[in-house]
Amino acid sequence: MSIEEFHIIESTLREGEQFVGASFTTEQKVEIARLLDAFGVECIELTSPLASPQSYEDACTIAGLGLRARILTHTRCRIEDAKRAIDTGADGVDVVIGTSSMLRRFSHGKEIDEITDIALEVVSYVKSQGVEVRFSTEDSFRSDPADIFRVYEAVDAIGVNRVGIADTVGVATPRQVYGIVRDLRQRVSCDIEFHGHNDSGCAIANAYEALEAGATHVDTSILGIGERNGITPLGGLIARLYASSSASVAKYDLPLLQSLDSTVARMVGVDIPFNNYITGITAFTHKAGIHAKAILNNPETYEILDPQAFGLTRYISIAHRLTGWNAIKNRADQLGLGLNDETIKTVTAHIKTLADEKPISLDDVDGLLRRWSNGGSRE
Repeated sequence: MSIEEFHIIESTLREGEQFVGASFTTEQKVEIARLLDAFGVECIELTSPLASPQSYEDACTIAGLGLRARILTHTRCRIEDAKRAIDTGADGVDVVIGTSSMLRRFSHGKEIDEITDIALEVVSYVKSQGVEVRFSTEDSFRSDPADIFRVYEAVDAIGVNRVGIADTVGVATPRQVYGIVRDLRQRVSCDIEFHGHNDSGCAIANAYEALEAGATHVDTSILGIGERNGITPLGGLIARLYASSSASVAKYDLPLLQSLDSTVARMVGVDIPFNNYITGITAFTHKAGIHAKAILNNPETYEILDPQAFGLTRYISIAHRLTGWNAIKNRADQLGLGLNDETIKTVTAHIKTLADEKPISLDDVDGLLRRWSNGGSRE
């Protein structure tokens, strides 16, 4: 199935608060919410207003900002939780309850029939208040599909806005996700949301497969922060979607990803990983000579993402033994040096020899090029 339309539920202010280094102030939450809204996410999900008095106040504050994004809260599947969430002025309430045998045994102790009754009660109540409602099963991929489909079909029949599939422990594979979401799509008429953790490294692939199978919404967080290893990272999902069709993410202000990543990294006290999707320091760096030559001729040879689309630039590393003469020639041209190809090839050989002996820098390369251009010492 082609991905024609999707929505991002950005959960940095809910799932992201569960990251070990996160302790957002009200001012920081407002800054993140405004950045996400400027980026263009469709929904922003907030921590349960029952988590603490400040969580309630913060939810009220963000709900009152007048953002374009819909403001959602996340609560247990309980009437009292839903009432408190509605009081914040949020646009929607996302309710959740565990359905795996493990969570039913060690968390709330309820059976599927009881879970279904509770879900129907809470969903009906939220709808009666004129508020959007999503019902999600927790630990969906360690639940019996027949059990969760039964609950989903029940809440769909009374008009739930969305049902959620949650890979709470990051156990699912892309094939499993596609199969479950595809089967669910055939059973319900409402929207379908996917929430995937990254414990086994499949969060982005799983989110993409959910969309291909018919999901309409995906949960993300900035840098993927969240419980344990976190969830689908916003930048990673954007990269995956852009690689398939740049038009699919044209609705977002892509250059803002750099500000989003750097802002949250600073707030939670981490560095942006060197190989982070799009914003990592090496994301658009090319080193090998054969790569550099092709990139200089046509960037699409080795770049599935266009750095300019994200407000970034590529960098071709040349100060090393793997460098090629085409890259050195490009650098000489940048410096305005009139060196012919044979001279460039000779300089390149010299650079490789030096790099075999010791680490060298771009300044070293520039110095060599200038000396050869001036006809001076070439040692």
